[in-house]
Amino acid sequence: MRHLPLSLPLVSLATVLIITACTVVPDTGRKQFNPLSPGEEAQLGLTEFEKMKRDKPVSQNASFNAQVQRVGQRLAQVMPVPNAQWEFVVFEDPTPNAFALPGGKVGVHTGLFQISQNDAGLAAVIGHEVAHVVARHSGERMAQGALTAGVAAVAGEMIRQNSDMDTGGQIATGAALGGAALLHTQRFSRKQELEADQLGALYMARAGYDPRESIELWKRFANWRVQSGNTSNTPAFLSTHPVDEVRISELQNFMPRALAEYRG
Repeated sequence: MRHLPLSLPLVSLATVLIITACTVVPDTGRKQFNPLSPGEEAQLGLTEFEKMKRDKPVSQNASFNAQVQRVGQRLAQVMPVPNAQWEFVVFEDPTPNAFALPGGKVGVHTGLFQISQNDAGLAAVIGHEVAHVVARHSGERMAQGALTAGVAAVAGEMIRQNSDMDTGGQIATGAALGGAALLHTQRFSRKQELEADQLGALYMARAGYDPRESIELWKRFANWRVQSGNTSNTPAFLSTHPVDEVRISELQNFMPRALAEYRG
């Protein structure tokens, strides 16, 4: 049986621990590893947004557009996106959703207004989506996925080199490693969502919107999911998004900090 040097996994782990300390998420202080520069992320975002504007119909609803511009420009004053080229666009899409891309590009679906209902609700959504950009979650997810895949590949090779393990044992161990990698990635995504909730609450508070409205927004989302039948049977530990009850509870716990910055 061949053995890989024991020092190799230790050196690799030490290297990962060092590089993960190279950047810090604003306002939360969480250390992260992101190989993309802010400029590279912004260019990707600008390119993708232009493509979306060509492919998706832009809404001509005057009321929706006015509200998004009003709320978006107010939030833009407090959301820390360096060199942002802010642009807020309403897309004709019945799904209650919104998104933000690096570079200051924000899209809001017409279907969202049934749930956001007011300026503060809309501010909670836009703040949450831009928080993903501020925290550089997209690049971080790319790095995390590559790292997880690399670790699983190395572990798999070590298993294959182990001649003492029969084929069935190798398959079972490989499946376990793959499952562990999946769970780690899913858990990582849920943490990003909760972090975006917190940052979004801070941004809306700094812009003069009552951050407690973010809790009411997620309650409305939970009700919409039940009423529309859009509930998932996926166990919470396998979901990329936290369940509504967890999201609301975490926001409630965070609210004293957000309210400390609210000047209504």
